[in-house]
Amino acid sequence: MPTLVIVESPTKARTIRNYLPRGYRVEASMGHVRDLPQSTSDVPDSITDKRVRELGVNIEAGFEPIYLIPKDKSKVVKTLKDALKEADELVLATDEDREGESISWHLLQLLKPKVPVKRMVFHEITEDAIKSAIDNCRDIDVRLVRAQETRRILDRLVGYTLSPLLWKKIAYGLSAGRVQSVAVRLLVNRERQRRAFRKGTYWDLKALLAVDAAPKQEFEAKLVTLAGRKIATGADFDESTGQIVAGRNVVLLSEEEARALQARLDGKVWTVSDLEERPVTRKPSPPFTTSTLQQEANRKLGLSARDTMRTAQSLYEQGYITYMRTDSVHLSQQAIAAARSCVEAMYGTDYLSPQPRQYTTKSKGAQEAHEAIRPAGSTFRTPRESGLRDRELKLYDLIWKRTVATQMAEARQTQVTAQIQVEDAGFRASGKRIDFPGFFRAYVEGSDDPNAAIENQEIILPPMRAGDHPKCNQLEAIGHETQPPARFTEASLVKTLESEGIGRPSTYASIIGTITDERKGYAQLVGNTLVPTFTAFAVVDLLEKHFPDIVDLRFTSKMEQTLDDIATGEVDWLPYLKQFYLGDQGLETQVKERDSNIDPKEARTIHLDDLETKIRISRTGAYIESENGNINLPKDMPPADLNPEQVEVLLKGPKVLGYHPESGEPIYVKLGPYGHYIQLGDKTDENPKPKNVSIPPKVKPEDVTLEMAVGLLSLPRTLGVHPETERKIQAAIGRFGPYIVHDLGKDEEGKPKKDYRSLKAGDDVTTITLDRALQLFAEPKAVRGKRGTATPIRELGAHPDDGEPVNIYNGPYGAYLKHGKVNASLPEGQTVEEITMDVAVQALAAKAGTKKTTKSKKTTTAKTTAKKTTAKSSTKTAAKRSTTKAAAAKKSTGTSKRVKAND
Repeated sequence: MPTLVIVESPTKARTIRNYLPRGYRVEASMGHVRDLPQSTSDVPDSITDKRVRELGVNIEAGFEPIYLIPKDKSKVVKTLKDALKEADELVLATDEDREGESISWHLLQLLKPKVPVKRMVFHEITEDAIKSAIDNCRDIDVRLVRAQETRRILDRLVGYTLSPLLWKKIAYGLSAGRVQSVAVRLLVNRERQRRAFRKGTYWDLKALLAVDAAPKQEFEAKLVTLAGRKIATGADFDESTGQIVAGRNVVLLSEEEARALQARLDGKVWTVSDLEERPVTRKPSPPFTTSTLQQEANRKLGLSARDTMRTAQSLYEQGYITYMRTDSVHLSQQAIAAARSCVEAMYGTDYLSPQPRQYTTKSKGAQEAHEAIRPAGSTFRTPRESGLRDRELKLYDLIWKRTVATQMAEARQTQVTAQIQVEDAGFRASGKRIDFPGFFRAYVEGSDDPNAAIENQEIILPPMRAGDHPKCNQLEAIGHETQPPARFTEASLVKTLESEGIGRPSTYASIIGTITDERKGYAQLVGNTLVPTFTAFAVVDLLEKHFPDIVDLRFTSKMEQTLDDIATGEVDWLPYLKQFYLGDQGLETQVKERDSNIDPKEARTIHLDDLETKIRISRTGAYIESENGNINLPKDMPPADLNPEQVEVLLKGPKVLGYHPESGEPIYVKLGPYGHYIQLGDKTDENPKPKNVSIPPKVKPEDVTLEMAVGLLSLPRTLGVHPETERKIQAAIGRFGPYIVHDLGKDEEGKPKKDYRSLKAGDDVTTITLDRALQLFAEPKAVRGKRGTATPIRELGAHPDDGEPVNIYNGPYGAYLKHGKVNASLPEGQTVEEITMDVAVQALAAKAGTKKTTKSKKTTTAKTTAKKTTAKSSTKTAAKRSTTKAAAAKKSTGTSKRVKAND
């Protein structure tokens, strides 16, 4: 009889099956097989207590959770039970963190096996790791299970106790959560700071100088002192007043004073008074943890925290990276050896750190995994060798580079500072020279292209000495305005939550997903920034006034530490839950006491310091309460941007532009929940839905003319038919601006099929012609987020193996070859003009550490791949369906440590 191995997902099952010997059967649980009920309708009729049915937890019975098998898991459970009947051993091989331990425990409770049971754990899915895990199985760690269960119960108690209160007092569908509410408060507090911010203005001077030794090499110097006193900068201003902070001994220049100083210094002698060169070194950043991967993927790749975790999960389950939920920056000796081997092969021994570099984790809570996120295995597949594509390739490339960089030599730089005096004005010129790039060659934090990043980091000053007299080629007065505190991005919010000890990195993706959920209405993702809504203000106001501990950073951080202590056995879980929920100041007690004291009308009212007008919350959003009727606020209006002037405009009502030349109906400029729009005619019983059209994103409402409005109201305009398809082409305005659309009929499933193109700068949606539209459709469709690249100084042509271009670029250390993601220096003795394709290919192959692949081998590989693809097409189709089901199941059950929306 076989040994039954149970993992969470089909992808993981397929990968691990390759490394197990015969006699092993691998099945997927599709995430959790049991969970707390999602609604009272799920609870069995045998449970009659109303409070137990609502919470899914029996408080009176020692906080006993009510576990149910979700309806969509019944077939999975049956499959697992049938498989167990044919097995003589059960191996539980779920993830090694608390969530995975909990899944294994639930499987054990549900299946009730009568055969021997083992708990198998591994940090990566490779042949060596799986063999080692089989030989070193253990029992289920009950402390980890209890810690996860306590966390789950605690989140349920907070969410299911406070959320109904928000429904009663503010609006139905809102939710509160242990970590979610703190995250929303962070966003609201930042928006409050932006509202309180007062702009400050200051001026300084900037000079372009040159020295006789290098007359064509201009360098920049900025005014830093005047008569021995420091010139004011943005850091010297009080953000709440817009004035210089009291006690700062600085000179605040006005525009008039700056221009007068500029005129006074014109034609005067400039002298280098001091020159300092200071060597500095930079060490590579630690390897990725869950949170740093989320932050860097957001900055570099534009991925949300949720997308990052989904992609990393897929890479882990396919065997490309180690486990992706970890707080640890530790690297195993195997990983260090593999990274050092990569450095030697791809960059040379000069770039290898003299000693293996190890990192230690400072956080006490770093206990969910034993190693940082890194490429899996004892040898690292290069991104080019991985066979990955698109998002998976980009994320793997990021992890690979970050890991390899940890074992590279430090970057050595020289900071150069020149102090330059002209009369009583002191200027400073700063430069930076990279003496040895070290790990910069592989990885620069926050940059996509290491070579470009190195080039951008260098600011070379010309050779000069104290006493030299630079020539001033240009001197200009420059005005500056202080900027309000920046709103949070996903990356900066994750960083703040982690630094404050709030939540765990594995939950950040779901937390951000919850607060940006349109149904909750707490925050909008505008570009890359998180903008809180008026609803978020109302919720945070209520929680701050009546349940301050729930949104207090220190209280929540301490709670998180207690949950970690439960996992180590330092704290008993049951007394803690009783104290938190049932104590004299317990949550249930507080809600009962304060429910009657919370006035719903007051809870729905938002008080903004500089506004006399009342802002209230309704089911459809925020509105201004007025004697003449309520005025809806645009859903995308940031609270920090609502000022008295805007309120006055809103209260005055819509602006009448004029009258339509054909119908004679009035044309209004109105403000709705989604921004300004144009409306034709009045709303009447005969005309309940007057025609309206959005104002283009880059057009200010006050700049709309009657002619423009008439043109916009004519949309969508039919421009004509496409000469090839004989189907119509129209111009219109949508959510993302003006566009043209080509009607392509219907696809095989009978669904409408259309081709869209955004209009370019200079194109007018109201006048664009059919010929111009055909030109736009003839151009390749733009890929969102794709960045431009540097211009090559010579194009050698297509690589003989894959046809990708081989170009030569200028870098900070001379010309270099580039093919795909491989960069290589020009071989010694070769020049940009003389190097041939054959020599370039050899140099690139040597740098990549791979042998040149001939065309015949490539053809053979392609044929083999084609055969395999044909043979496995049906299997892959089934696998894709299975993977989709697994993803859905895992999302719903919390396998990926996603907490529920109201937890």
